[in-house]
Amino acid sequence: MARIIKYIFYDILRTRFILAYTLFLFICTFAMFQLDTDVGKVVMSLMNIVLMVIPLVSIIFTTIHFYNSYEFIELMLAQPVNRKVIFLSEYFSTALSLCIAYLIGVGLPMIFYGMTPASLTLLYAGLMLTLVFVSLAFLASVLTRDKAKAIGLTLLFWFYFALIYDGLLLWIVYTFSDYPLEKITIALIAFNPIDLARIMMLLKLDISALMGYTGAFYREFFGGYWGTLFSTGVLFIWVVLPVIAGTKIFIKKDL
Repeated sequence: MARIIKYIFYDILRTRFILAYTLFLFICTFAMFQLDTDVGKVVMSLMNIVLMVIPLVSIIFTTIHFYNSYEFIELMLAQPVNRKVIFLSEYFSTALSLCIAYLIGVGLPMIFYGMTPASLTLLYAGLMLTLVFVSLAFLASVLTRDKAKAIGLTLLFWFYFALIYDGLLLWIVYTFSDYPLEKITIALIAFNPIDLARIMMLLKLDISALMGYTGAFYREFFGGYWGTLFSTGVLFIWVVLPVIAGTKIFIKKDL
């Protein structure tokens, strides 16, 4: 597996897209620090990029890369190589390349201007969202042989988690505003990795007071040991489950 991962990883790093993605993140982060030296305000500005752009780029690039690698995958399948090894090699290589691009593009300027707990949370959230949406992209890619359908399905994933789910959550909160929904809201947040990452970053920026009683409840829960363990565990589940499902489908799929 290590040799296959190494080959795919180096092949991805040579693509112009990864270089452009890294440069885009680096320029955006560096420009934010040029406009304002307050790390908290910079992290707040970068939060929008992390929550919207990172998932979109991760899920689209992964889907396109998977279908562009079909000839290589078929070549590997003709060799005495386990299907599970091929699929996981593709996943780890793609996820690693995108994570490195994110760490270089966002992490280097932050190290230069000074790391804070909020900065570390931003880096952690971005890495986890990258892994989550790469996993979802691989799952969508093995569900259909049609590249256009796969891209459409991945875009649907992104629209749902980035836009639609928030609307549904707000509708539930306003509809049942007369009832104590704090604990239920935490459970609902667990079904959206983007919302979970957003809450984690907002609490690190010490602006939960703007969220009223709900913000105080979130700080009490997510700010403690069990809250950190809960959020990390849920994000890990979001990474692992699509990979497991995608692997099982790929093993049985007739290419």
